Amino acid sequence: MHLVYLVAITIKGIDGLIETIAGLIVAIVGSEQLYILALRLTAPEIEINPASQTAHLVRHAADKLADAPSDFVVIYLIAHGVIKLALAINLMIEKAWVFPVASVLLTGFILYMSHRLTMLWSPWLFAFLLFDTVTLALVLNEWRTHRARHA
Repeated sequence: MHLVYLVAITIKGIDGLIETIAGLIVAIVGSEQLYILALRLTAPEIEINPASQTAHLVRHAADKLADAPSDFVVIYLIAHGVIKLALAINLMIEKAWVFPVASVLLTGFILYMSHRLTMLWSPWLFAFLLFDTVTLALVLNEWRTHRARHA
């Protein structure tokens, strides 16, 4: 169970790092320029395969990003990414204070994603919701084990 916990926390940390980097890229380049880049990068694929779901998914995501307020996107990505990264690092080194904090934050993420799913179904969001739910269960189990070891 501990190995699964470490894998889940590592994935959370990598995701946090990616979100932080993405937020910095949007801050530097701008969402409109990323949209233009996405169009250019996916154009050859769409020319060869007009039904390419991957290319259309990239374009759709870039379009949503370009439509969103740039400041919000930057703040959201960087804040969300840094929080995930900090939690992952502190969970890896088993700081006692991080278990309840991580539990509360993961519960918040789960509740937020559940709310979003009631408004608009997304298989991706559902997958992230499931992953965070499993991660929360693993964090709670690790917290219980950590307290037993240090009691």
